[in-house]
Amino acid sequence: MAPRRKCPVCGSKQWHKEPSSGLVTCSEGHVLQNYRNETREVTELGPHAVRKRNLKSGRKKKERQSKADPKVYHGERARFHYFQCLQVILRMQVAALTRLWELPPEFEFVCRDVWALHLSLLPNPPTPEPLLHAQDGLGEGSSPPPSPSSKGAPSPEVNGDETDKEGGGDEEQSSDSSSSSESESDDSTHDSELDELMRENSEESSSSEEEGAEDASKRKPVARAPRKKRTFGLYDVPACTISCLVLACWTLRLPVMYMDFVRLIESYDLPYLDALRLLPENMTCHLRKQTIQALSPHYPPTPTNLHRLSSRLARLMYSKYDVYTPEMNAAPVLWRSVRALQGTPTLYVLAKKVAHRVSVPLTLHRSLAPALERKKARDPAFHKQDSAIPEVALAAAVVVVMKMVYGLDGSPRRPREKDDPACALPVLADVLQAIRDGEKSVKAMTPPYSTDSNKSVLDMDDRMLDDYLAFCEKALLPREDRLPVRNVTTDHFPLSEHPASPAPHRAADDDPTPVSRPEMNANAIDDGLDVLRPGQNYHIYNTQDILGTVPPDLELVVNRAAKWAGVDDDYVLGVVERFERRLVRWIETVKRKERDGRASASE
Repeated sequence: MAPRRKCPVCGSKQWHKEPSSGLVTCSEGHVLQNYRNETREVTELGPHAVRKRNLKSGRKKKERQSKADPKVYHGERARFHYFQCLQVILRMQVAALTRLWELPPEFEFVCRDVWALHLSLLPNPPTPEPLLHAQDGLGEGSSPPPSPSSKGAPSPEVNGDETDKEGGGDEEQSSDSSSSSESESDDSTHDSELDELMRENSEESSSSEEEGAEDASKRKPVARAPRKKRTFGLYDVPACTISCLVLACWTLRLPVMYMDFVRLIESYDLPYLDALRLLPENMTCHLRKQTIQALSPHYPPTPTNLHRLSSRLARLMYSKYDVYTPEMNAAPVLWRSVRALQGTPTLYVLAKKVAHRVSVPLTLHRSLAPALERKKARDPAFHKQDSAIPEVALAAAVVVVMKMVYGLDGSPRRPREKDDPACALPVLADVLQAIRDGEKSVKAMTPPYSTDSNKSVLDMDDRMLDDYLAFCEKALLPREDRLPVRNVTTDHFPLSEHPASPAPHRAADDDPTPVSRPEMNANAIDDGLDVLRPGQNYHIYNTQDILGTVPPDLELVVNRAAKWAGVDDDYVLGVVERFERRLVRWIETVKRKERDGRASASE
């Protein structure tokens, strides 16, 4: 601003600056002489320039306060807490099975050991919770306690920081005396090395720029989306507790199937669905959203999934800890499969012989069974479908026997001799009708809460409504210690202290037969030449033929066996085909040995 002085011409003290020209004039228009006008527009800069350095204040910014719930666990601590919840659910499942099936107290000890082995065999075992809690309590500015392996060789960054802090004063005193003598030699060596690196870089860049220009036009950068890390692995699911129960039952030689556990889960007698309502509140308050979703499966596990988890656990227990899981108690399970297909004791004996000839797998994994005898180097060590579900394999053996006796292709088979075992079996028409009646009775006795039931509430009678309400009271209400003391609902609609319990659970025989079933007639002997005998004109259907169909009789039998085992029809047909081809190879081997024996006897 111009100085407050008088104009030498008119004596005025009012000055103003013209924006267009930048001249300072008085109120009368006289121009102030010897006034220097400076502008900030710079066209050229000299070799010397002044730069200002921004000084940062030493004040620390206030940290943003987290709005997360401090009670909720995250990270590895949340994963450890997840396994704690699974362990509590497993204890409830063991207590429920012990009560329903009247198991011995040793069952709980076996389940505890199998669960400990399962945790140690996980791909990513849970980290100990006390260590995580100690690391969380250290704070942000501190590091976790060093491991024993890192005590002998500390990191160079930590050593460098410590030496800078400890010997800072000594270096400052000695640096003043030695800087004058070493600065020139250091500058010369650094300059020579820098010039050499710059020259090599310029030579490489000139050749690489030409190649890079050509390659850049050909290749295009592909932006890959970051892979989302799974919070829980494939073997961390709640179904792993059911697999531990399966291995414990096999260890005690209990004749159980996967569908036994599935039915108990559907009826809410075995804690699995909506198990969070059974956990104590001091455990559920630490669960986050992902953990709650993982602990709340919507459907029971399928037998195929349970077999995959159980076979993996049995294989790893044997390969790593040499803990052998015994074979299935096959005799009761085979009889249950025969009764599911409306068979007789004669069919049971024939199916047992066929299962022995085709080497039906009775272990959870093929590595637990002895390897096959290898006469040649190219011979396999195991058969296909050796890791199939054991109860499906037994049902497939029964289907093979029924195909050998009846054909199940629309053409009747009649025995010609009285010594034929087919004479002790019923007529095919009676067997098929008994299977249809059994399907109807099973559907009629299916509870309304089952996943296989499509009944509406309007279609239920009084008895079914009472059973359904009793089931809802058992499945939907919280624990007794979480019920409210008194409110409007409990005052006007009180629940009885001893509600009517539903029908007792059938532990062993879950395939009821019709109550009023007519007696089935046995096969009659037919000496006709044009009648096919049992085992004659046997057909093997290829399951890889997706456009092919099977006869109606075979489809009915396979469908009943698949529903009994809880698998698809294609799975049963695949196992049946493998067993049939094994049986054909065995028959060919027997015939070849007989020919060789006759040839050697004739010589």
